[in-house]
Amino acid sequence: MFSKDIGIDLGTANVLIYIKGQGIVLNEPSVVAIDSETKKALAVGTEARDMLGRTPGKVKAIRPMKDGVIADFETTEIMLNHFIRKVNGKSFFARPRILICCPSNITQVEKNAIKEAAERTGARKVFIEEEPKVAAIGAGLDISKPSGNMVIDIGGGTTDIAVLSLGGIVDSSSIKIAGNRFDTDIIKYVKDKYKLLIGDRTAEEIKMTIGTVLPDAKKEKMDVRGRDLITGLPHTITFTSKEVEEALRESVYTIIHTAKNVLEQTPPELSADIIDKGIVITGGGALINGFDELISQELKVPVFSAESPLTCVVEGTGVLLDNIELIEK
Repeated sequence: MFSKDIGIDLGTANVLIYIKGQGIVLNEPSVVAIDSETKKALAVGTEARDMLGRTPGKVKAIRPMKDGVIADFETTEIMLNHFIRKVNGKSFFARPRILICCPSNITQVEKNAIKEAAERTGARKVFIEEEPKVAAIGAGLDISKPSGNMVIDIGGGTTDIAVLSLGGIVDSSSIKIAGNRFDTDIIKYVKDKYKLLIGDRTAEEIKMTIGTVLPDAKKEKMDVRGRDLITGLPHTITFTSKEVEEALRESVYTIIHTAKNVLEQTPPELSADIIDKGIVITGGGALINGFDELISQELKVPVFSAESPLTCVVEGTGVLLDNIELIEK
C-alpha cells in the first residue's frame, strides 16, 4: 500500500498538516476538550476551541502544547491521532513518514517527546526539523547557498530567530514570548486599567482587529465586554489601538532585543548579506499591524513579512518532503 508523507506544524496555537501531493489539508487550533471524570476526549480542534472558557465543570478544554513543546503528553497524542486519522482517512494502515517542526532551542528530551508522540500515531519514520529553518524555506528563501538569510518566526508560544546559510542554522535564539504572551499582556492591561476581566478569546480578537505595535499607526476602537471586578457584573468598555500598543510594548521590545543579539553574534560576511536582503518575518505575529516596520526601524535593516506568514512552516515541510533524501542524510 502506498503511504503518504505528512508534514506537521505542531504549534502552540494551531496544528497545520501538509500531505505530499495534496498541499495543506488541515489547519485547526491545538485544543482538546476532555471529560475530567472519564478522561475521554469529547472534541478536538475547532470544536474544542469553541468550548474554551465556556465549559461546564467536568469538561476541560486543554491546550496540550505550551511554548512550542508538549506540556501534556497524553492529550497531545490524542490530538495528533485525531488529526492524522482525519486527514489520512481510510488508508491509516499505510504508515506515513512524518516530518514535524519544533522550536530551535528545545532540549533533546523535548524533541524525543515530540518524536515519540508521532511514532505512537503509527508513523513509519519521524523526522524532526527546526521551525525557523522550515519557515525560511516556506517563505521562499534559498538557504542552500553560502549566503546569510535571517528569519524571525513569531508563533503562538515561541518566537524563533535564526540566521541561516548553507542549509543550516548559523546562529539562533528562541524565546517564550509570542502570540499567547501578547494575549496575556492585553488581559493584564485591561484588568489593571479598567478592573475588567476578559478571556483569552476576547484578547485575541482585540489583537487581531485593532492591534498595532507602532505608536499612533492605527486609530481604531472596539467595544470590549467582560466582567467588572468590583461589581461582579458584565460591563462594556471602549478599547483603542493606542492602548493595545501600550499593552504589547514590553514584549515586542524583548523580541526586538533578542533579534539584535542574534545579529550581533552573526559573522560579518553574513551580516552584510542580511543588510542586503533584509529579514523575513513569519508566523501569526507577522500579521500584527506595523511589526515589520518597527523591527526595521530598530535594527536598521529592511524587514519583509512573508507572503502567507501563518502557513510558512507547513509549506516549508512540503518542500522538504519533496526532497526527503536530504533530511534522511
